[in-house]
Amino acid sequence: MDQKQRLRIGAVSYLNTKPLVYRLAEFAPNAEVVYDVPSRLADQLAAGTLDVALIPSIEYLQHADYRVVSNACIACRGPVLSVKLFSRIPMERIRSLALDEGSRTSVALARILLRQRFGLTPDLLPLPLDTDARLTDADAVLLIGDRAIRPAPDAYALEWDLGQQWWDWSGLPFVFAMWTARSGTDADQLAVALQQARDAGLQELPAIAEREASAVGLTADECLVYLRDYLYFFLGTHELRGLREFSRLAAEIGMVPPTAAAMPRELILHDCRDS
Repeated sequence: MDQKQRLRIGAVSYLNTKPLVYRLAEFAPNAEVVYDVPSRLADQLAAGTLDVALIPSIEYLQHADYRVVSNACIACRGPVLSVKLFSRIPMERIRSLALDEGSRTSVALARILLRQRFGLTPDLLPLPLDTDARLTDADAVLLIGDRAIRPAPDAYALEWDLGQQWWDWSGLPFVFAMWTARSGTDADQLAVALQQARDAGLQELPAIAEREASAVGLTADECLVYLRDYLYFFLGTHELRGLREFSRLAAEIGMVPPTAAAMPRELILHDCRDS
């Protein structure tokens, strides 16, 4: 990329983002890349200390002036493996839900599915990131990331993979995160670099899995299966339909503004996949 102004890019260092940021500094040499957790990146983008960031989809939906700048994303077309709801009792009887504090998008997804499937609006309890899920008194618990990939905690007999549940209920993919720019940012050339990084990362999934597996407590084979078979990294027309449906339902439960459901911003991206 050749830009007069040095853009500040916020990236996430989680396992599911590794294919998106592979060699990103090389493909975007005139940009400054910083790494942080998604919630902090969203805050920094809103504050203007970042120009572009990989942020959760619900954060994008809360800002009418944001725009998506790449067709590289984190999505799933079925089970996602790393976002799960575990319950002590049958799902239709859940009255209290402990929420992993790591993802507001996954919180919205869990609330939407319980409401649409069973008409439930459970009491919501916090579950700090470093708290053992077995210590909460809630009927069910939402876990994301490495904690969700591992076997269910002993106290929980039932489990939902929320990616699979969304797919079965809606027939649509689910989009967890996208490359998003704040208002006034000229990031058109950066879109090419972001796609190049994604494409390079997908070519090197075995090497990424081998390098990252031990840090998340998985074998290299388990890590590769997760990245290759459970995640989808292209924001295509089907993903956009899933995003629109999610925005409509998130607005119904008050997690995004009502105007977000209309999705007035241009979301037709270059090189979108239709399949």
